[in-house]
Amino acid sequence: MGEEDKNERKQTLQQITDEGISSTKRRRRVTPDEPDATLVEHLDDLRSVLIKSIVVFVIFFTLIFLTIQFWFPYLTKGHDLIVRGPFEVIRFYLRTAGSLGIGLSLPFICYYLWQFMRPGLVDQETKFIKSYFPIMMGLFLLGIAFGYFVVHPVSYYFLIQMGQQNFDVLVTADEYMSFLLMTTMPFALIFQLPVIVLFLHHIELLDSDIMKNVRLYVYFALLVITALIAPPDFFTHMITVSPMIILYEISIYIVKIKERRQKRREAQVEQ
Repeated sequence: MGEEDKNERKQTLQQITDEGISSTKRRRRVTPDEPDATLVEHLDDLRSVLIKSIVVFVIFFTLIFLTIQFWFPYLTKGHDLIVRGPFEVIRFYLRTAGSLGIGLSLPFICYYLWQFMRPGLVDQETKFIKSYFPIMMGLFLLGIAFGYFVVHPVSYYFLIQMGQQNFDVLVTADEYMSFLLMTTMPFALIFQLPVIVLFLHHIELLDSDIMKNVRLYVYFALLVITALIAPPDFFTHMITVSPMIILYEISIYIVKIKERRQKRREAQVEQ
């Protein structure tokens, strides 16, 4: 009788295993219509996201590495740069291609991650991300443009002129590119502030009254962030923090408008 029980258990476990394997083979992709999945299916989708992200990064890395000699002179804006040896040339090429490759791949990686998380999101969150994704891309490009055309030249000329008062300033290509990335890429993320605020309001975690009450604390936090990402001079800090404060005030105004519209809808429903 004991042997029969063991055989029955083995058959039951084998049947469950076979059903799980056949179910995994039938549906290898998690979708909003079928959000429930096994661990193997989730790992398979995550692997797909990682592979696509790596492929996009490799494509951008290769394009930048092969074409850097053509477009880099335009980025230098006529500045005299030096290299201190042959190894620094290849290090500069690799670091530049890697940094820009990550920056250009970031929107695609975020999109792939959103596709991965989409089955677990509610309709309210999915609609918000869909409708505001173009705005996020626009703000991303606007932040880079602000850093490149405003923050970078002002801070670069200020620091170079300050150094030339006492030293012969020689800037290497690697240092220049690092400084350029430091004064442009952070603003691509900072300019996402209105979208983040609108999302928190959309899921009812934030409203205009709260934003007004914590305004001073937010300003202090923005000053701290500016001190971390901007060159260490007061003039550049003011240029950097000003658009952050403006973006925050714009976010409050947009949230107010959305609250007014929501109240009007509720009043019309009650009538």
